[in-house]
Amino acid sequence: MNTIHVDVVSAEESLFSGAARFVALPGEAGELGILPKHTPLISRIKPGSVRIELPDGSEEFIFVAGGILEVQPNCVTVLSDTAIRGKDLDEHKAQQAKAAAEQALKNASNDVDLAKAQSELAVLAAQVAALRKYNGKR
Repeated sequence: MNTIHVDVVSAEESLFSGAARFVALPGEAGELGILPKHTPLISRIKPGSVRIELPDGSEEFIFVAGGILEVQPNCVTVLSDTAIRGKDLDEHKAQQAKAAAEQALKNASNDVDLAKAQSELAVLAAQVAALRKYNGKR
């Protein structure tokens, strides 16, 4: 079977390392799909979910809060400051954090606070969307 090695790494830990048939992730310019023998590529990725199709046909989901993607013909590496396995996402906590970020956005007193709140809100909104996508697949 034709597979590609995939590594998903956060600042804290390696979340996935293994063979895959296909990887889909949120590229800066849109959704990217990576198959074995893909042309080499380096790109930024946006907050969202990395979907890894395993050789047995099952799927692994990992939420990333943005990062860098490197693709070589036989290897995909995803580097993210923050990454969470789909099964570890907690919708209640994500919704609470999103509400807190929305409140911070309303209370922003300067451009720096506003930019920080907007960035946090974008990441949390992507996390909630990834969680709903993951729960819909189970």
